[in-house]
Amino acid sequence: MHIKQLTLYTTRLSEQLDFYTNTLSFNLINQSETSFTIELGTSRLTFEFSKSAKSYHYALCIPSKQEVDALAWLKERVPIISHEGHEIQDFDFWNAKAIYFYDPDKNIVEFIARRDLKIEKDVIFSASSIKSIAEIGCPTFSIESIFLHLKENIGLALYSGNLERFGAIGTQTGLFICINPTVKNWFPNNDKAEIAD
Repeated sequence: MHIKQLTLYTTRLSEQLDFYTNTLSFNLINQSETSFTIELGTSRLTFEFSKSAKSYHYALCIPSKQEVDALAWLKERVPIISHEGHEIQDFDFWNAKAIYFYDPDKNIVEFIARRDLKIEKDVIFSASSIKSIAEIGCPTFSIESIFLHLKENIGLALYSGNLERFGAIGTQTGLFICINPTVKNWFPNNDKAEIAD
């Protein structure tokens, strides 16, 4: 699966615009009074103003073995969310490494380097090293109903996990990360997962 376009909602449109285009230097491709869109490799991310916006958890794909360079690049710009003293998280069960940080909305943003995708390392890591949107978190009280809908309508399979607590649906190039907020919070900081548009 490939996530071509993702829209998230924000109560801090101007702060988010400044963060993503100035702090992180992502390419702005569209802007209006109520929204803006940035380019993330082969994906587009739109932030749209909403008074009732909640926090999200989403991931961006980076080159397969460039997490150390990505960490150094990020540390010049944002505080890193560490877990048990580690700034780079090792997901050996997914053959991947990940780094986490917050944006102004307290969205959890993840850079994930998946070894199995074999994406070549950039000579110098930069904002243009982002390859795509890799994951979007989807808290739900019924992972099974989300899974069945995605399976029946677009043929997605369960990539990892289960249908009770945590289920990653899709492929390594694009995943819906479904968690049941009554039994699980977001990694790595145990933030409460909120069901959001």
